[in-house]
Amino acid sequence: MEKVRVRFAPSPTGFLHVGNARTALFNWLFARQNKGVFILRIEDTDIERSAEEYEKKLLADLQWLGLDWDEGPDVGGKFGPYRQSQRLEIYRSYTQKLLEEEKAYYCFCSPEELEKEREKNLASGEMPIYSGKCRSIPLEEARRRLDSGKQAVIRLRTPGEGNMSYDDLVRGTLTFDLKLTGDVILVRSNGLPAYNYAVVIDDLLMKITHVIRGEDHISNTPRQLLTYKALSFPPPQFAHLSMVMGKDNTRLSKRHGATAVDLFDKEGVLSSALFNYLALLGWAPPEGKEVLEKKELVALFDLKKVSRSSAIFDYDKLSWINRQHIKKLSSRQKVELVYPHLRETEFLPEKMSEAHWEWLQRAVEALIERVDRFSDFPQQVAKLFEFSPSEMESETRKELKTESTFKVIKLFGEKILQIKEFDYDKFSALAQEIKKETGCKGRNLYHPLRLALTVRGSGLELDKFIPLVEEGARLNFPVPMKNCSQRVSEILDFLKSA
Repeated sequence: MEKVRVRFAPSPTGFLHVGNARTALFNWLFARQNKGVFILRIEDTDIERSAEEYEKKLLADLQWLGLDWDEGPDVGGKFGPYRQSQRLEIYRSYTQKLLEEEKAYYCFCSPEELEKEREKNLASGEMPIYSGKCRSIPLEEARRRLDSGKQAVIRLRTPGEGNMSYDDLVRGTLTFDLKLTGDVILVRSNGLPAYNYAVVIDDLLMKITHVIRGEDHISNTPRQLLTYKALSFPPPQFAHLSMVMGKDNTRLSKRHGATAVDLFDKEGVLSSALFNYLALLGWAPPEGKEVLEKKELVALFDLKKVSRSSAIFDYDKLSWINRQHIKKLSSRQKVELVYPHLRETEFLPEKMSEAHWEWLQRAVEALIERVDRFSDFPQQVAKLFEFSPSEMESETRKELKTESTFKVIKLFGEKILQIKEFDYDKFSALAQEIKKETGCKGRNLYHPLRLALTVRGSGLELDKFIPLVEEGARLNFPVPMKNCSQRVSEILDFLKSA
């Protein structure tokens, strides 16, 4: 069997979108599963929009996601160069061959002429296909026109009738009416190759065996197959993946949420989680297991089981998968990933002492179940620092003003002031004393105690909350943390003045 060689060929005209990232990932999985070669090729012939910064960012985002390549612009390979802008002489040599074999021709029609022809076709109910009126111009005559300063594109001479079929590895047999194709442009008037031309030559010379790409390229396939035939090249196998859509079944865009890979990184989504989730867009592993590592995905992935239906990008599902991957991290890894997000807040000191790091590690472990991604941590940590009775929600204020709630908090305040080093064990003992003295139990006892310590009706369990604020109050934070005694005193003063 021929060794599998696949490629991911982005244009450096913007940031890596999750749809393209999914395409790259499926190519990578297919290559690694078949012990084949994964190639990165940069298609940068769109000179006006291509930029070096975008190329660097593309490579960085792919590497962050966990993809590596065997051949590419940065690692080399025997089939390079791997940037199209460096392959122009290669395209020219094949173009001359096609022209001399009369399989291609120069077209001197101006954009204005082509637009008039298009409008005429549409008005008569016909498809706006180029008429081929420059087909009969002899090559020598065309060259004389070029020498006199006239501009021209180069078109492929196509049959103009009949059907063309191929077997798509995802979609089955697809058939195209060649009357709808026309004589496709191979080379633009600026001398640069058109996409459908350059990609055919590159895929052939780089010995690509399988082209795995988005379904938006299906319409390009007959043009490329015609080019393969004109060049007497055997075509690769094609597999067209469904588009990635939002929950409203429209094409995924910024209004749905983050779409660029680097934004997920900035939001604190683990690369392993995004890798895992992207693999599930349009493909389902056997036995329903969804939380998978790279090695497992390589072993299980099956291109033939990829769905033809649109892949829906579900942010909630990604969050759930991210939580599962976070759980697998060591305590140290979690802290290292949380810290950059917290450094952007005012809570942590510029120079962290060993005690600060130990406290942060305990805080991370306590709060980890309450976050979907690491960017959620500042909001959760803020709840340990913030204590402002005057900013309570109206519903919480109403709860505080009930007679039983005030009675529990008042007694709690009297007792806690008598304790020097407060901790959760002492809190539990005080709660039992208050239960006996007031007759309050269950929610009627513990809810007022929670309100007194947090000014919130819900949140972190008190057995985790109390040790964190007691220890945090003894540390030198830029924003001082209030201990339990201070909190209860403040809430009582607030109730008395309300």
